[in-house]
Amino acid sequence: MKTDIEIAQEAVMEPIERVAEKLEIGADDLELYGKYKAKLSEEFMASIQDRPDGKLILVTAINPTPAGEGKTTTSVGLGEAFGRMGKKAVIALREPSLGPCFGIKGGAAGGGYAQVVPMEDLNLHFTGDFHAITSANNLCAALLDNHIQQGNELGIDTRQVVWKRCLDMNDRVLRNIVVGLGSKADGTVREDHFVITVATEIMAVLCLADSMEDLKQRLSRMVVAYTFDGSPVTAGDIGAVGSMAALLKDAIKPNLIQTLEHTPALVHGGPFANIAHGCNSVRATRTALKLADYVITEAGFGADLGAEKFFDIKCRQSGLKPDAVVLVATVRALKYNGGVAKTELGTENLQALEAGIVNLEKHIENLQKYGVPVVVTLNSFLTDTDAEIAYVKNFCEERGCEFAISQVWEKGGEGGIALAEKVLETLEKKESRFQVLYEDSLSLTEKIETVAKEIYGADGVVYSPAAKKQLARLSELGFSGLPVCMAKTQYSLSDNPSLLGRPEHFEISVREAYVSAGAGFVVVLTGAVMTMPGLPKTPAAFGIDVNEAGQITGLF
Repeated sequence: MKTDIEIAQEAVMEPIERVAEKLEIGADDLELYGKYKAKLSEEFMASIQDRPDGKLILVTAINPTPAGEGKTTTSVGLGEAFGRMGKKAVIALREPSLGPCFGIKGGAAGGGYAQVVPMEDLNLHFTGDFHAITSANNLCAALLDNHIQQGNELGIDTRQVVWKRCLDMNDRVLRNIVVGLGSKADGTVREDHFVITVATEIMAVLCLADSMEDLKQRLSRMVVAYTFDGSPVTAGDIGAVGSMAALLKDAIKPNLIQTLEHTPALVHGGPFANIAHGCNSVRATRTALKLADYVITEAGFGADLGAEKFFDIKCRQSGLKPDAVVLVATVRALKYNGGVAKTELGTENLQALEAGIVNLEKHIENLQKYGVPVVVTLNSFLTDTDAEIAYVKNFCEERGCEFAISQVWEKGGEGGIALAEKVLETLEKKESRFQVLYEDSLSLTEKIETVAKEIYGADGVVYSPAAKKQLARLSELGFSGLPVCMAKTQYSLSDNPSLLGRPEHFEISVREAYVSAGAGFVVVLTGAVMTMPGLPKTPAAFGIDVNEAGQITGLF
């Protein structure tokens, strides 16, 4: 069997101008990055704002397992299937981070015959958006430390600098560092920290901003430090906004590429879902809705993280209203949740399937709370048996969900037609009555506890003394009206990654909270989730190389 990168490298791509023609985008509306990548011009995006919106379809999944679920693969394959059926469709996805590419997860372009291409470009640098975000973030950090060095006119307490530097790489030794060592001219000595670029507030700001004006307003509101009397200091206060916006002027424009079957794909932004809000940019999604009759987008990791934040943060802020949700699962992953070892997942085991399907059940229940019709799809594996598939199908239909098999990894768009037909049928039969989970008027702790109890299934929430003080202070500062962005492990509905299936009788532990005032949410750290990941003992980087012809190998 060919690897994903081999399939991608054998693909015959169309020039990006020809892909754009399918959406009635002219050559003058594109800003080219070589033959197969382009950004959409600001003038073009402004010209289509009065068009009606297409249907918005969110793809999400059960909690990820080592067995694999194939959420992005399903998103891409569904878009390809719509194309084969003569439907005008666009896929709207996140950009991959270099951290997972060189770490443990690998690339994020889909898989098999359901991929977006050029795959290597997308996974490595792409159009430079993440570098621009990294540079803007670190420019803000440099201006902050320079303000302190040059007299500290604002009275910043160096023990309360909350703005962190960033790098788009997994590098655990940078989590906690000391800066300013040396002579007096080298700055003030203080503890500092790095986060991965996709966990930065600037990434969230870029993905939630709807214009350059909105971007600058959001950048200006970002809290970077506190004064000795506890007042917040913003990026606007230290004069960082204009220069950061200049670095981001191209990064704010959505990127256009294609699938293996030449379906257009807008790939833009990429906040992690376990430590950030996990959705592609609002601008890309809104633009896609003006360009096509059907827009397929996704949210990161399981529905307890990505979908919840898509609904309660992205949709709340942008006014987007999804028309249907596709919930991805695999028989293998459900059996893994039922206690089967990874090496035994290929053997029929209805007892384990019954034990593990409770994870799928909880995600179905959660999605239905938002009032959006749900279609469950099983990403097909050769080892799936008829009895196992029938069990899952009956389980879903008993809970009011449509069901379809997806074979897009093996067959591309052809393998997604059954799913596409079921999605179309659902859109025609069932009206979305979308609603957010909680009201803005609830307190921060009430919002945290609503998510913990309603989505995770927790009995309650335990706050560290530090978290209690932080939440109280954020409320005093006027941030209680913001939604919460829960930073939690992706591997479990709980904050303990070892608790598979549908955990019961547990509490969520909140250890820290801080405001992302520019993004417009309060980040709540639970469990041991890290905002700067580390590399595994055998990182994926060991297997990546490039030959004399410039062809990359081993990327995925």
